[in-house]
Amino acid sequence: LSKVLDLPPENLIKSISAVPVSKKRHVADFQLSIASVTEDSSSNCLAQDLPLQAQKLAERLKCDAVVSEISAGPGTVNFTINRELLAKTVLQQVLKDGSEYGVKSELFSTVPRQKAVIEFSSPNIAKKFHIGHLRSTIVGNFIANLKVALGHEVTRINYLGDWGMQFGLLGVGFQRFGNKEKLKSSPLQHLFEVYVQINKASEDENTKELAKDFFRKLEERDEQTLSLWKQFRDLSIKEYIRIYKRLGVHFDEYSGESFYQEKSQEVLKMLEEKGLLQKTTKGTGIVDLSEKKDLSSFSTVMRSDGTSLYITRQVNLAAAIDRMNKHSWDTMIYVTDKSQSNHFQHLFQILKLMGYDWAERCQHVSFGLVQGMKTRRGEVIFLEDVLNEVRSRMLQNMASAKTTKEIEDPMETAEKVGLAALIIQDFRGLLSSDYQFSWDRALQSRGDTGVFLQYTHARLHSLEQMHGNKQLTDVNVACLQEPDAISVLQHLLRYDEVLYRSSQDLQPKHIVSYLLTLSHLAAVAHKTLPVKGSAPEVAQARLCLFQAARSVLANGMKLLGITPVTQM
Repeated sequence: LSKVLDLPPENLIKSISAVPVSKKRHVADFQLSIASVTEDSSSNCLAQDLPLQAQKLAERLKCDAVVSEISAGPGTVNFTINRELLAKTVLQQVLKDGSEYGVKSELFSTVPRQKAVIEFSSPNIAKKFHIGHLRSTIVGNFIANLKVALGHEVTRINYLGDWGMQFGLLGVGFQRFGNKEKLKSSPLQHLFEVYVQINKASEDENTKELAKDFFRKLEERDEQTLSLWKQFRDLSIKEYIRIYKRLGVHFDEYSGESFYQEKSQEVLKMLEEKGLLQKTTKGTGIVDLSEKKDLSSFSTVMRSDGTSLYITRQVNLAAAIDRMNKHSWDTMIYVTDKSQSNHFQHLFQILKLMGYDWAERCQHVSFGLVQGMKTRRGEVIFLEDVLNEVRSRMLQNMASAKTTKEIEDPMETAEKVGLAALIIQDFRGLLSSDYQFSWDRALQSRGDTGVFLQYTHARLHSLEQMHGNKQLTDVNVACLQEPDAISVLQHLLRYDEVLYRSSQDLQPKHIVSYLLTLSHLAAVAHKTLPVKGSAPEVAQARLCLFQAARSVLANGMKLLGITPVTQM
């Protein structure tokens, strides 16, 4: 192509793509998009010319030892690769690159390695760890996994809601209803209960005064008050770490609003010095964000009593500035629900007005709301409830299924499969869309679910165990010419493009639908291309194909935050 079109080969990389497998018909392996090549050579061709151009280009190209067939489509030129070469190259590549398959693709050769800070999960101490936090946790974890796989340096930050007036209330509540033993054994549950109890009394003037007093002491760093607050925080984090471990998630840093108390005063000072802070007649501090400076859009940064408000404190200009100084990152990503979109827009705009041009490299990845997540006991209050529920439902399903083998650790398997179900149900659509959660749909063993992915992985794994699981290098690829084998190979060819797409828009759905298709194709091939009872040469080649499929399936699942199971 480079010769015929007189373009450097690297310019063509993004114009050539693997053709998605079609259930209905046999397809070519690669296609060149004519539009993407012609926009280089300033000839402003019209859309209706494209089929003609494709036709002309196809006629100028010759088949050879690599390309066995060339045809023109509507605006594309399609290439079919020599079948044995296709099988040999794909299988070798997958088995050689292992967990790096797809990541080493030339698609990523121009992408610079970067330092990324990702802030996600971020629950509030003493409040419910609700389903929005679960979404933030699994989405943030996916983005971090993907970036790490692509060779970026990632810092995972959990930014806790660990400061503010509610701690005044909580402190008073704990003095009244608290229990040191319960605090140690189940901190999240106990603090939540205390908070609910004291909240009932929060209208009472005396309680209000005491709460204000407690928080004032906290701000003044009174030793006794601070030590109680520190216990709340430390014990909660310990408990969070245990639960995150069940989710397969870790953080490099547990930060929080409390860290930036003094710094948020400095930020107000900076805003004042730069002439950005304006006072309203009521005495509230605001920053004008409008183009024409007519206050048509503004952000409130200070209450009239002089205390800093949500934006200077909670998501915190101070935190953003501090992280830049500490990590000197190339990109910073905040993962929260979409109700906070405005808030982040304001945050980034204020940073820009303050003269921080790195504000353009901040990004808010937002997601929609989940409705209908209930356990058998009622509403979900803690993440732990969800994990226990999905495990118990999965155990029940496994117990009643005819295909369940005796497995070593049913509890752990149920947990991993259940988690896969939650994650796939969550990641199937666009992150920004809301969806209705359904246990039954998530836990189906057939259909497009996480259970089906796990089941496919376990089946392919046991196939390898049964027929010796040594790395196969030298197989006769001439044995892999059936349409169902070719479909799997063609699909494996596309993995890097799917990774590239997800790396561009940070949406996991591309990878999810790729893996579901891979599992469906592998299931069909598993039926029509038996290993058992075939001639040794054929059996070896098929085994190699299934090994490659399982390897890519496992890689993709791990990126999504799923631990593949080997028995089910």
